[in-house]
Amino acid sequence: MNIKKQIPNLLTLGNLLCGTIATIAAVNSDYVAAASLVVLGVIFDFFDGFVARILKVSGELGKQLDSLADMVTSGVVPGIVMFSLLSLDGNSGTNIHESSMMILGTLRFSLIQLVGLLLTLSACYRLASFNIDTRQSDSFIGLPTPAMSLFVIALPLIPMYSDNQFFIALAQNNYFLIGVTLVLSYLMNAEILLFSLKFKTFGVKENLLKYLFLVLSIVFLVTLKVIAIPLIIILYVVLSIGSTLSNKKHS
Repeated sequence: MNIKKQIPNLLTLGNLLCGTIATIAAVNSDYVAAASLVVLGVIFDFFDGFVARILKVSGELGKQLDSLADMVTSGVVPGIVMFSLLSLDGNSGTNIHESSMMILGTLRFSLIQLVGLLLTLSACYRLASFNIDTRQSDSFIGLPTPAMSLFVIALPLIPMYSDNQFFIALAQNNYFLIGVTLVLSYLMNAEILLFSLKFKTFGVKENLLKYLFLVLSIVFLVTLKVIAIPLIIILYVVLSIGSTLSNKKHS
């Protein structure tokens, strides 16, 4: 066995391990642990590809492993988190009715909570599409699943670590959460060009958009703390669309 070829795969499996434990945490409504593990998994996800390129050992096995690991960390976990958040007795004012409940053994849940699992299904479809799409080598078409996952796992943390009543109310409102689920599910599979944070060179001119995004993200994190995470994902989408429109205008 070529050990060097397995180093990126071990990092990918680290991502999967984080996602698996995060799934257990999410089921038990331990959102802090789930979020921490998802972030760690995303870091593994970034570095497995980076290390593979440095060692020049990229291959089909690594590509498939990467998507399978992402399916758990950035597909299953956010779906479970959103499923948990979408309770019918939230701030939306919706009343629980017996006809809207499902009972499977000891598991009891409302039909509206199933909407949250649309994130998992959409993430699966995106990852499968990504594996056979040869256009996404230098940029992304559709929102990457890790970005979606970071957006979702930040939502239950807002009431814990922020005193901003406006954002707390949003994070606990079923209508807002359903809207977020539908928009993110669409964005993951939309034909929208989004820039990649991979740097081939470090020149300012050719990477101006990336540097702008990174600087603004740091400012958001310092000033807004956990609220910054979903806002950074929105910023990423807005900057990408703006850049695409600008390039079309000047082409």
